Amino acid sequence: MPENLRSQVVTQGVQRSPNRAMLRAVGFTDADFKKPIVGVASAHSTITPCNMGIAPLADRAQAGVRAAGGMPQMFGTITVSDGISMGTEGMKYSLVSRDVIADSIETACNAQSMDGVLAIGGCDKNMPGAMIAMSRMNIPALFVYGGTIKPGHLDGKDLTVVSSFEAVGQYSAGKIDEVMLTAIEQKACPGAGSCGGMYTANTMSSAFEAMGMSLMYSSTMAAEDAEKAENTEIAGKVLVEAIRNDLRPRDIITRQSIENAVSVIMAVGGSTNAVLHFWRLLTRQAYLGHSTTLKRFERGFRYCVT
Repeated sequence: MPENLRSQVVTQGVQRSPNRAMLRAVGFTDADFKKPIVGVASAHSTITPCNMGIAPLADRAQAGVRAAGGMPQMFGTITVSDGISMGTEGMKYSLVSRDVIADSIETACNAQSMDGVLAIGGCDKNMPGAMIAMSRMNIPALFVYGGTIKPGHLDGKDLTVVSSFEAVGQYSAGKIDEVMLTAIEQKACPGAGSCGGMYTANTMSSAFEAMGMSLMYSSTMAAEDAEKAENTEIAGKVLVEAIRNDLRPRDIITRQSIENAVSVIMAVGGSTNAVLHFWRLLTRQAYLGHSTTLKRFERGFRYCVT
């Protein structure tokens, strides 16, 4: 089986000379037209700290793909920060964005006849959005978590974004003054990475690893640590091997692997948003069924307590 099974429709033959001319402009050479084309779906943005560190990871992913003999093509997708839009009309766009993200990744990969895709996300909806697209397209795929944020520090205590929410309540109750409220606000989010804690991002990253769609041990790495960038480059290499072996998401996302993911979610006390996202993943795939999502979570809970 050729490595460029899908992309050869735009790279091979006399009739595709104009296609190749366009690809040469973005860096392809003669030898590259026989390589598998690997999409790198980057959710980088400076809208939120969750995704602001993804651009350098996307560069490392491309380096890994090239080193393994593939030809990367990077494209972007959107994100919505729940932490910023919460409490405003903007939050109405949050769940909608998940399907916009899934559609955008599917559109780019299928329109360009890509042989595989590596998606990098770090916020609540671009993570399940990417997974929905991967399972729907069923081309070789891998998800890379952008990584968790490191804790903030104030007066010897660790802080997260939730500390700031709590501080608002404390201030309203007269338990702290405005100076302390501002100090917590200034220290709660020290840099790049998804919200620290078992909220949606860290929950979904753990679930994806347990499900087999992310590399082992990758779900707990901090966004700013060197190991995250190194792991992302390795992921690019692993994906090229998956393309060569024709290993696809539906070979990995099975009833058993989903139950493994659910068991992990329950064991770590993950976000209940996981139910919402796995429900969507399951109902988009007839081969997995659609009527037993909550029962699977209940079964996962029983695995955790027995």
